[in-house]
Amino acid sequence: MKTMMMITIAVLMTMTMAKSDETIHVKVKNYIVNEVSKTKEYQTKVWADQKVKNAENWSKLKSLLGIN
Repeated sequence: MKTMMMITIAVLMTMTMAKSDETIHVKVKNYIVNEVSKTKEYQTKVWADQKVKNAENWSKLKSLLGIN
């Protein structure tokens, strides 16, 4: 009887561990996908802002040097 109980507990623990590994895998994958998405959105915004600032700086520099 003890042997059957031990086998049952071992099987249940193994199934639980396998299930949690899969969940962790999915969580890690989702985290990475979300971080990449956030980074792309941030870079797009910052690069657009910088493009405007660069145009303003070139304009100021040209006006300072008298090039128009």
